[in-house]
Amino acid sequence: MLKKGKEFILDVLYDMAGGLIMAVGLSCFVGPAQIAPGGVSGLAILVNFLTGLPVGTVNLAFNIPLLLLAWRFLGRVFTLKTLRSVFIQSVMIDLASLWLPAYTGDRIMAALFGGIASGVGLALVFMRGSTTGGTDIVSRLIQLRYRHLSMGKLLFLVDVVVLLLSVVVFRNIEAGLYGMLSVYTAGKVLDNVLYGLDTGKVLLVISERNGEIAQGIMEAMNRGVTFLHGAGAWSGEKKQVLLCAVRAQQCYQVEEIIRGVDPDAFMIVMEANEIAGEGFRPITEDKVG
Repeated sequence: MLKKGKEFILDVLYDMAGGLIMAVGLSCFVGPAQIAPGGVSGLAILVNFLTGLPVGTVNLAFNIPLLLLAWRFLGRVFTLKTLRSVFIQSVMIDLASLWLPAYTGDRIMAALFGGIASGVGLALVFMRGSTTGGTDIVSRLIQLRYRHLSMGKLLFLVDVVVLLLSVVVFRNIEAGLYGMLSVYTAGKVLDNVLYGLDTGKVLLVISERNGEIAQGIMEAMNRGVTFLHGAGAWSGEKKQVLLCAVRAQQCYQVEEIIRGVDPDAFMIVMEANEIAGEGFRPITEDKVG
């Protein structure tokens, strides 16, 4: 119970930090520069421009029906975590717009720094296994029906729609171009901080305490672990190699588990262009793209 309480507090702290950083990006940079950087937050900026309603409040309102669908199709745990993150982020956005000054300089700088803030904020939320709702929920729901579509492609398509709407609402083609710059920057920052959103990772771990590491991964993340048999080329000593495949946003959590059990463990993290099977995308014969 004590461990669960500590984990919950950490979840909230990461959500608050991530929400605050994202709020700075939206309220201080992209919003005042009339840039809608994709996603539900971008739609909220457009609604704010048209009606004057607070961006955070609109962001939360847009997410409510999506969260109801998530509860039905994606499960209770995912929905409750996302609800917490979305609520904290929305409150932070509205508070930031009241207390923090808006940047009114060059729009390219606004797009870049807004993207950086969004990428860092998202990474902090993803590190604790949560999401900020919006397009992430939409893409997951669509994937239930069209499993061959990748998460990255779906997120990209939704962002493109919002960017096109921003051109119409702001009546300025540059708004869409700056929005693309902001989205690209956020994605690159997220990749650098969290190893990416749409790619899998394969970890190979050599440690004298692989049993404890495997137990920690299975209990904390509900991920399967495989033991491989190896031997040192120089010493000939038999070694046990732990193999684990995870989603990219979970890699940070696995590394934390490994460090917590054995700081001296030898670890290799590899890109996995595709992971299919239990716990990931189902194996299908008619895969497209």
